[in-house]
Amino acid sequence: MKKTLLAVMAVLILAAGSLAQDLIQIKGSDTIVNLSQKLSEVYMEKNPAAAVAVTGGGSGVGIAALIANRVQIANASREMKEKEYAAAKENGVVPVEIAIAIDGLCVVTSEAVGLKSLTMAQVGAMFRGDIVNWNEVGGPDRPISLYGRQPNSGTYVFFQEHVLGNKDYSAKMKQMNGNAQIIEAVRAEKGAIGYVGVGYVLDESGKVASGLNVLFISKDAKSQPVSPLLAENVKSGLYPIARALYQYTNGKPKGAVKELIAFELGPEGQKIVEEMGFYPVSGKYLENNKKAGF
Repeated sequence: MKKTLLAVMAVLILAAGSLAQDLIQIKGSDTIVNLSQKLSEVYMEKNPAAAVAVTGGGSGVGIAALIANRVQIANASREMKEKEYAAAKENGVVPVEIAIAIDGLCVVTSEAVGLKSLTMAQVGAMFRGDIVNWNEVGGPDRPISLYGRQPNSGTYVFFQEHVLGNKDYSAKMKQMNGNAQIIEAVRAEKGAIGYVGVGYVLDESGKVASGLNVLFISKDAKSQPVSPLLAENVKSGLYPIARALYQYTNGKPKGAVKELIAFELGPEGQKIVEEMGFYPVSGKYLENNKKAGF
């Protein structure tokens, strides 16, 4: 009886080990988490033997998990940093970058602000705390209330580098856990401004969520303001706050991981990307993906 029980336990342990080995764990960017979950759900429906678990936590958290070899895929809404590549190398991890979607990072305000556009410089000055009232940029006499992400967010880092000129955020900026929290806060406060991924600004009917205004952004005072809601503006680089959304793997993907990412980059996966409010991979990112085997 004892021998039989031990044999059964051994089989269960081996089975559990097999399941853990086959499970694809994805962790990271809050911007990508909903998209990644949807892609994984559809993939698992088509491949019943597949097992994928997706969690958020921020790009920095996902990249740290990849460096520690705790996940197969890290979702990131920014590029990995040199120090992260160095840390990965020390741990025997070789990060490979794959773009799965394009995002037009949206600057959003409450409808009560009443402005249609701002320049990159004006937005940067607001989030640094150099401009503190809407009347300084042609809006109402109302204090500017800032909403942004936390430092472990790739969106926080990307926005700081590309819009704030690598300078510090205002200490008065309220740091939120995710895009959805920023949207709700901005809609609720008359003087609010925030930044979110384009996939979060539209409602189920494909229209900008009520109470929310998505600003047109111009590269400088001499340039025409451009909307992030038109795909061609983002794909062409005309919209100045466009970025790729990435997945990082340890080495070139193979096996189940490669099959999942191939689905994400295929026609059905890229259609889901569009349905979730983002844009398909294009241009230089397609060339970069070829280096990763896609």
